[in-house]
Amino acid sequence: MADDAQDSGWLTRASAFVFLHTEHAIYAALGLLLAFTAVLALIDAAGLTLHAMMAFGGPTQLLEVVDRLLFLLMLVEILHTVRVSMRSGRLTCEPFLIVGLIASIRRVLVITLQSSEITHTQDWTEQKAALFRASMIELGVLGGLILTMVVSIYLLHRARDNDTPAGVEDT
Repeated sequence: MADDAQDSGWLTRASAFVFLHTEHAIYAALGLLLAFTAVLALIDAAGLTLHAMMAFGGPTQLLEVVDRLLFLLMLVEILHTVRVSMRSGRLTCEPFLIVGLIASIRRVLVITLQSSEITHTQDWTEQKAALFRASMIELGVLGGLILTMVVSIYLLHRARDNDTPAGVEDT
């Protein structure tokens, strides 16, 4: 009977060791892929910025630059979350809320520019009016979503005992 308990304890420790190291290897591989993707996105954003500067930055080009930079910011925030998860062994929800917030703001910028282009055309058709109404509904939903995420981040920050943002390691 005691031998069964010892064997079970050994098996549990061995499997926990294997699973923990497998998890860390997967996190490391994911982190490397995210870092590589972020570097590529940075190079692309730099090229777009240079192109926009040479063309004296039209609104469409500037929006594309901001869109790429916000995408890069999302990648870096996810990379930060992976790094913190590897170090602490815990997954926090605040970084994901921040990524969602950045993605929502990105979408608001795109919709705003598209709506601006639609309203500045001379030929106003019923199809453009329907597209504009749908864009305004989407902006309203995104505004509510952004407000919800900001309140959630605020409440998560206030609920923490030590009053530090999520992802900051204890020293």
